Amino acid sequence: MSTESYKESFTKFLLSSGALTFGDFTLKSGRKSPYMINAGHFNTGWAISRLGCFYARAIHEKVQLGVIPQDTGIIFGSAYKGIPLATAASIALNAAFDIHVGWCFNRKEAKDHGEGGVFVGKQLGPGDKILIIDDVMTAGTALRETVNLIHTHAPEAEIVGSVIAVDRAERGGGTAGGGRLSAVAEAQYELGFPVFSIIDIDEIVSALKVGLEFPAPAQPSADSPSTPYRQPKLSAIDRYPCDLCEDREEKESNVILPTAEQIAAIETYLKEHRAG
Repeated sequence: MSTESYKESFTKFLLSSGALTFGDFTLKSGRKSPYMINAGHFNTGWAISRLGCFYARAIHEKVQLGVIPQDTGIIFGSAYKGIPLATAASIALNAAFDIHVGWCFNRKEAKDHGEGGVFVGKQLGPGDKILIIDDVMTAGTALRETVNLIHTHAPEAEIVGSVIAVDRAERGGGTAGGGRLSAVAEAQYELGFPVFSIIDIDEIVSALKVGLEFPAPAQPSADSPSTPYRQPKLSAIDRYPCDLCEDREEKESNVILPTAEQIAAIETYLKEHRAG
């Protein structure tokens, strides 16, 4: 089992998967950012299962701390990008912690034939405790839309929290707290439930500045040539690899590390857009 923190492991995972990239990006909020988190790069079975295990670790911690109830029963992901996140997290919670939760997502358009309805998966009903899952929060718009959707179609269900992969720790666009609160803090204040992340941008920057070590890729033996996309056969728990379950570390050949100038650009950006 790795001795590094799961947050360090997650930073390495973001880099090796290509989900964390550096450059010049325009966010949905209109801000120009020197970095981007793109969940679309978790596009293999291995990557999405590994991501699910990181979500599971964060969720389990909050359950243990009493931040969200132990009887939280459904993970809800909004269509479309939330669908694999909810599914992967529910699988990983079962595999790593023996915690059994349902998954659910919405249809973009209500179905008027067959089973019908707005939701797919575990149906939301009275007394159900729901955890909303997403990748990144910049302004909180998507979360508010999801909350409104659930309140409209399952008014007797209870939303107990929201988990995201990365907290960008930027000011929200509202007036709560004199406009000084982060998007996450604004959402918590307005919606009345906790919003937590696997990692925040400050933790990512700290890991990048300290330096992350990536082991060299294993060399194939002469009698067992490697293939680019084949993973070793894994036991049931190892299908969701992280530091909970003897993770396989990201290899240096897959990683593009930021330059010192790019890290400095992120720090400058955070000073300009940080909450508080």
